[in-house]
Amino acid sequence: MARKEEVISMIDTLSEFKELKNIDKDTMISVLEESFRNVIAKMFGTDENYDVIINPEKGDFEIWRNRIAVADSELENPNLQIPISQAKAIDPNSEIGEEVTDEVHFADFGRRAILNLRQTLASKILELQKDNLYARYKSKIGQIISADVYQVWKKEILLLDDDGNELLLPKSEQIPSDFYRKGETVKAVVQRVDNLNNNPKIILSRIDKVFLQRLFELEVPEIHDGLIVIKGIARIPGERAKISVESYDDRIDPVGACVGMKGSRIHGIVRELRNENIDVINYTTNVSLYIQRAISPAKISSIRVDEQERKAEVYLRPEEVSLAIGKGGLNIKLACMLTEYTIDVFRDIEGADEEDIYLDDFSDEIDVWIINALKNIGCYTAKNVLALSKEEISERADLEEQTVEEVYKILAAEFEDEEN
Repeated sequence: MARKEEVISMIDTLSEFKELKNIDKDTMISVLEESFRNVIAKMFGTDENYDVIINPEKGDFEIWRNRIAVADSELENPNLQIPISQAKAIDPNSEIGEEVTDEVHFADFGRRAILNLRQTLASKILELQKDNLYARYKSKIGQIISADVYQVWKKEILLLDDDGNELLLPKSEQIPSDFYRKGETVKAVVQRVDNLNNNPKIILSRIDKVFLQRLFELEVPEIHDGLIVIKGIARIPGERAKISVESYDDRIDPVGACVGMKGSRIHGIVRELRNENIDVINYTTNVSLYIQRAISPAKISSIRVDEQERKAEVYLRPEEVSLAIGKGGLNIKLACMLTEYTIDVFRDIEGADEEDIYLDDFSDEIDVWIINALKNIGCYTAKNVLALSKEEISERADLEEQTVEEVYKILAAEFEDEEN
């Protein structure tokens, strides 16, 4: 009796385990039944003639054995056969050759059987727990999660999620200025889930581009709702990042929506990334214009693009070159990463000795759409335009001859005024 109570108590414990580990009832019943059957098969060589009924809610179980009634003198296998004398004690109507069912008390199998059951259950529960953990986090790859620091090591940090599962944040996946103490909460993206020898290992990252993307999705409702789409991300973690965005609604300014009123939206992201500077630019399919925006804040004088080789030569006035390259070469490196073009920067020596004027400065005299059409063919300054023939401008920028004529007059007049 004590042994049976011990088994029932064990099922109660497993019922509690089910609640803690989110194992559904059907799975738990299956695991329990399989464990009982494994022990029975080891003891008797087969479990096919046993019916195992589990009721985890009541903390109860039943085991019924089915045997064929034989003459007392013909008994060969007590597990599969039952003497007719015993069969009639169970059911007075039993006949030789009929199947007789009787209840078996697992506790009567002995202490070794109970210990064997415990070990089998523990092994299966552990395996099930690992399978569930792997499946759970496999579906979370690319999602942001928060976890608490449990232990800080030299090469990685051990974190625990709300359910006590272990997660790893390697040093190589941390922002260089990251510093955490035990008990602090870490926000990171699930980068991958390894499962070597059925031992799940969840790896987190704070330097992955996806982490930056998910932060924008959390902070900018328009991105979450699909009105604004992130087209490209380039990051040098902890230093600087560039992100290009496009709006599917003409009424929404994608850059303004991402930055927020007085930088309210982007400031939270910058703080999370340890003051990583973030440039947000408008995406465009026009390669020349995209490169121009990517190399911001520098203003280029002219550009030559080889789309086949995915290379671009950018010419800038001498004072703009340092802006284009950026501190430690970060700006030009990020521009190359964002546009996926090799960008070479050159000083515009020819125009260095003469004053030139950016086309944007003529916005009060020339329509903005005309200025943008000229930029699209690589003309960003007045002298870029004047260096080309009117016919070439008209053909490449798809502008009417009369429009080009008027633009020429306005630009040329500016330099005539300066000479006078």
